[in-house]
Amino acid sequence: MNAAPSPVTELRPAAEDMKLLAEIGRQVRQARERRGLTRKALSQEAQVSERYLAQLEAGEANASVLLLRNVATALEMRITELLGDRETSAEQRVIRRFLDQLPAHRLEDVIFKLMRDFGPEESARRRRIALVGLRGAGKSTLGAALAKERGVGFVELDHEIEREAGISLSEIFMLYGQAGYRRIERRCLEAILQSKDPVVLTVGGGIVSELDTYNLLLTHCFTVWLRAQPDEHMARVMAQGDFRPMQGSAEAMEDLRRILEAREPLYRKTDVTVDTAGETPEQSLRKLRRAIGDVATL
Repeated sequence: MNAAPSPVTELRPAAEDMKLLAEIGRQVRQARERRGLTRKALSQEAQVSERYLAQLEAGEANASVLLLRNVATALEMRITELLGDRETSAEQRVIRRFLDQLPAHRLEDVIFKLMRDFGPEESARRRRIALVGLRGAGKSTLGAALAKERGVGFVELDHEIEREAGISLSEIFMLYGQAGYRRIERRCLEAILQSKDPVVLTVGGGIVSELDTYNLLLTHCFTVWLRAQPDEHMARVMAQGDFRPMQGSAEAMEDLRRILEAREPLYRKTDVTVDTAGETPEQSLRKLRRAIGDVATL
């Protein structure tokens, strides 16, 4: 009496094995040709024999996992790609290899930008312009002018925070501290973002220090960093009637420079930067208008 076939044989008949080997061979051959490698050059780089590669590409080699790993490494591919993952497109494989080659400190930023620029919120995001930057950058002046020009609402987050709390910002900090202020800030921002109406929004310069809230802003608004020189920030604040920066002016200016330097990498996460240094409000508004162009759909 004939022995019953093993479960493995039933699950993976010889025809399926040959199909898999043929697919692996096809992937290796196409990848080698895309890189412009001869079979000899690939065999040297992968440290496998040229004969083995010929058999592999012809779908005749019983692929050793270890040797196949060497071939995949030489072709700068994942071993799983050589196994013929038909559900993954060529474009997806290119993107995956690109992400694999990024250093860890860049990977998070790149993934965040992809999600921000091509995510499901993209159309709504471009109907909200958010201006960020230190005090004195021109956020209120330019934000109000842009909103009026576009015929949309203008919202200053700090004013919404004061309205929500029923007290001034200085009193919020005095009573609830930094943590309490940040909680109200987050709550007010979420309320603003629930509306689908187009809006120009200005936010406090320190919002970048609260990463979750800042990322919420970046993913739901088209963001603009209004940038100026430290002495201009100081002069503009004083021109608004706030003379507190002059108390210990040398130390205050040095503190301002340190704050700007520390926050610069975070401000650079915005979609665009508009440098208002040495510009009149009219000139800065023209630069802002050019920067957002047709990208923002207010």
